[in-house]
Formats: sequence, C-alpha cells, structure tokens
Amino acid sequence: MATLPTEEEIRSRYRSAGQEHVLEHFSSLSNTQRDSLLEQLDSIAVENLSGLLKAALSDQKSLVEEAEIKPFSKKVARVGNDSLDGALIEEARQVGLEAIRNGQVAALVLAGGQGTRLGFDGPKGMYDIGLPSGRTLFCMIAERIQKLCQLAADDGTASIPFYIMTSPINHDDTASYFEANNYFGLPPDSVQLFQQGMLPCLTDDGKIILESAGKVAMAPDGNGGIYPSLLKSGMLDDMKSKGVKYLHVFSIDNALVKPAEPTFIGYCIQQNADCGNKVVWKAHAHEKVGVVAEKDGKPCVVEYSDITSEMAERTDENGRLVFGAGNICNHFYTLDFIINVIVPNLGNMYHVARKKIPYYDQETKTTVTPTANNGMKLESFIFDVFPLSQQMAILDVPRSDEFAPVKNALGSSSDSPGTAREMISALSQKWVKDAGGNLVGDIIDAICEVPPPVSYSGEGLEELVAGKDIDCPFVLEK
Repeated sequence: MATLPTEEEIRSRYRSAGQEHVLEHFSSLSNTQRDSLLEQLDSIAVENLSGLLKAALSDQKSLVEEAEIKPFSKKVARVGNDSLDGALIEEARQVGLEAIRNGQVAALVLAGGQGTRLGFDGPKGMYDIGLPSGRTLFCMIAERIQKLCQLAADDGTASIPFYIMTSPINHDDTASYFEANNYFGLPPDSVQLFQQGMLPCLTDDGKIILESAGKVAMAPDGNGGIYPSLLKSGMLDDMKSKGVKYLHVFSIDNALVKPAEPTFIGYCIQQNADCGNKVVWKAHAHEKVGVVAEKDGKPCVVEYSDITSEMAERTDENGRLVFGAGNICNHFYTLDFIINVIVPNLGNMYHVARKKIPYYDQETKTTVTPTANNGMKLESFIFDVFPLSQQMAILDVPRSDEFAPVKNALGSSSDSPGTAREMISALSQKWVKDAGGNLVGDIIDAICEVPPPVSYSGEGLEELVAGKDIDCPFVLEK
C-alpha cells in the first residue's frame, strides 16, 4: 500500500494552486476522516485544475462565434439490402476478421452508469431486459465477443481483449459480477476493468467545493473521460503490450451492439481511418439525436438543438436527409491516434456545466442541497476528439440490426427494455426466416431469441432451422 502524504505535503500543493481552503476544517476531523481527506486530495491533480477551467471557459466563449455547420462531406458507406456498397462491405468484413485473427482488435464498453432510470439498483450492464433466457446486457456483450472469436479463428485461435470502463459507484459490483459468472466464458486475463475519472466541482470563481468538512465534491468527467482514464489506468500500455492496433468503443445501453464488429473495423482499416463512427440514419428530420457533420472542414457531432429546422429537413437529390447520420456512441480508433494525437490534447477537451452541487455549510455544519445552480462541473464528450481526426470513416447501419437503446423505464414507448426486447425478438425471427426456417405459433406477440453463443449476426443457423417449423416463442439452442 502506498504511503499517505503528510498534511504539510498536501497543504503545500493546494496552497500553490490557490485551493488551500479545502483543509480549513482539518483540525476538527477525526484521524480516520483526516486520512480519508488526505487520500482524496492526493488523488486530485490540483495543479491542472486552473488550466482545465481556463480552457473550458475559453471554449464556452468561442461558441458564441461558432463556425458554420455543414454536412459531412466524405463518403458514407451503407450496410443493408438497399446498399450499393455490397462488395465493399463484404471485403471490409474479411479485413476485419483478419485483424481480429491477428490479435489487433480490442473492444471497450462504457459502463459507468447505474440502472436508476430503469428502476434497477445496480450497474446498468447487470440489467436483465426481460429476454426468455434472462441474459443481461453485460452477458450478451461478453458472449458476442466469445462467438466472434470463434468465427474469426478459422480453425486457429483468436482473442479479443475486452475493456470495461466503470465508475467509482459501480466498479466493485461490476468486478464481482464478472467474477461470479466466470467472465461469461471469456478468458479472465482478457477482461480488464478500469474506472472513469472524477474531477472536483468548482464555484463560479474556480474554487473547489467541499461536500462535507472532510470531503471534496466530485463528479464524473463525462464519457470523454475515457481518454485520460485509459492513460492513467495503464490500459493504453496494456493494449500496446498485447499488440492491439484498433479499438472499438461503445456504450452499455445498446442491447443490439456488436462488439468488435468486423465489418466496421475492416471498413475503417480499408479507409486508412484514424477514427470512425458507426451511425444510424435519422428516422425523421426532427429526431432528437446528435448527427455527424463538419465545422471548419473538420468532422464533429452537433446536437439536434444546434441545427435549424431548415437544416434538419434538407435532403439530397435522392431525398435523403443530409444531416441524417445519427450518432449512437459506437466508435473506432487506431491506438496510434489515441496515443499520439488525443493524449497530447487532453487539456483542451473540457466543457463547463453549471449544476446544483451539494456543499458544506460552515454555520450549520451540514451538507446543503441547493435549489439553484451554485457551481460548475468540468466534463467532456467522447466525440470531442473528432475534429482532431485527419481521416474519419462513417458507416451507416440498419437501426433494426444494431441499435436498441435501453435508456428509459420499462413501459416507456421508446428506448426502453420493452422496445429493446421487441427489437431483439424481431431480429431473431428475421435470422431464422433468412436461414430457411418456417415460423409458426404466436409470431406477432411472442418474444423470440437467438442467443449470442448460437449466432453473432445471423450466421450458421441453416443446419438448425432450414426446412423446419420453428414454434414462437423460442430460444434457439444448438
């Protein structure tokens, strides 16, 4: 165990940074509380706070004179029955499988969130969306990785390192869950967990806020915190040591996500992309989703609220929305891009979010929850690095195949466990029909499931279903 720094060592650091007030109640704390506060303060890079805040405030001012938003100007390849890119897509898939076979591809899930909005007290990845098999979000992702390794092996061996970004509130529960379930069949040494970063909350004049006499108010640094967390946790070094060249990053709250999906990986490799984004085209002009676009000739994601109605409704000569590439948090990176381009620019990627932050009241000696915004959180978004890309690849995929969000409570009309379950059922039925199976029974309302150990994306089902009546509901097993 590392030696705890002394009070004077901590005081000296915070005095130099103009933040010594965090120790003003130190003499009133118990020995245990003192040790806890010193440990917390030691973990904070207080020397960097002023620079991060200055850059974030500068970025906020620059938004007033924001560059003109234009549609993404480069080619967007499309996957699907109406795609004109069929040969390119199949070639890309083979390139991706080869990269996996060569041990060059890793998968990373952003899993720091809790299932609170779902009415679930635990990490969102441990949530059971109600499939017949009872599989959780974590389980489906891990089993898809295992199945993809089998497909890529081609009579040899293949391994996909799997990284899980947790948060301080769910790290231990997530680690225990994977251990208790034997990592869902993945080699334990191929699964690595690391924590998302936290930053101190600040007053409007840049002072650290105390939550209690012996504790700093902290907040997650946003999903863009993946980049400093990869560096600080040693995960970048771990990837390098394993020979990883390409990283697929995605969010936990998509029940249809295909980890390390070979077509996407292969397409990005084919395009010599340093960064890539898998998208689904907007269902209608005013769907509330961020879209891939360009500012100053650089790729970016713009929020739906930043696009005028005219822009949202604008179409090309084929009647397709030009601002239609909906962002679904599904990204590709080369490891070189992260290490050589993103990491050196980490200090310039934070935004200011004004929030209601519980604070310590000296007079009442209690923690007060304010009714109005009283401070700032520094946060970043995972797509903030897109403008740094020199060669970005965009792949448009069918929503029905790859995007089933699990964000809202059960019973909600969209993006809920129920709607995700229905999408998995519909896709499972489609796979069976495409493989020559004949669906019978309660086809309309039944919940059907082709689990990941049976098929990654509909392949290999012919010997199980071709020419046979498949009674709905079903859970297809080998």
